[in-house]
Amino acid sequence: MGTMDSFLELLALATAMGLAIFLSMPLVLRRSRSDRLLNLLSGAAVGILVFVLADVWGNVAALLYLPNSFLTNVSLDALFLVAALGAFLLLYFLEHRSGAAREISPTTTALVVALAIGFQNLTEGMVFGSAWAAGTLGLLAVIFAGFFLQNVTEGFPIAVPLLRAKERRVARFSLYFLLGGIPATLGAGVGFFWTSTPLIVGADALAIGTCLYAILPMLKAAFRPAETPEATRLKQSLTYLGIGLGFAVGFLVNAF
Repeated sequence: MGTMDSFLELLALATAMGLAIFLSMPLVLRRSRSDRLLNLLSGAAVGILVFVLADVWGNVAALLYLPNSFLTNVSLDALFLVAALGAFLLLYFLEHRSGAAREISPTTTALVVALAIGFQNLTEGMVFGSAWAAGTLGLLAVIFAGFFLQNVTEGFPIAVPLLRAKERRVARFSLYFLLGGIPATLGAGVGFFWTSTPLIVGADALAIGTCLYAILPMLKAAFRPAETPEATRLKQSLTYLGIGLGFAVGFLVNAF
């Protein structure tokens, strides 16, 4: 499977896998939405991101722990901690560099989510590329189907922070979706020629750090009190329901 034609086929499939994120665009661009539906969608986006966090951690934990042992690889532990914490703190200081205490903007939240999904897709692309180079055709079909379906759902959390904006620019959504999806192509190209456990651990750690930074303001906005106590209770109920539904969708898609 080492020919140039094979490599180009790999890149084409990896690109299709990454750009599946655009399949959520029609839902994102719909104009008519009630506040109740927006609250439910916001909760669902958080639920999907929580599942992404759990999924990425499950993947990286298998690399951190030594075979048949409760002990971990110290050097990989250090890499993971530095990358995850570094990503979180870097985003925090960039957002608060003026020294003023302010809330992260919806645009920045969407960008950070796109970066988190992009780091995740980088590692998924590497897995796909290495499996392609090894010629494991049965595994390839499973990996492609799983990652393709997962990316369909992951376009949604990128867009949700911007859904309340009066003007929804297709160019901005497209740019963020590309940031989230195209790393799958890059990862596949790298994985075809070379696989590195530290690189996968580092990219997964960056995904976790950025994802954590994005989830916190999304939760804060989702649970912000409404105009009346009754409206607040309804909003919170819809948010809890959305989180559960989002997590369930992520789990079912990954299980497939």
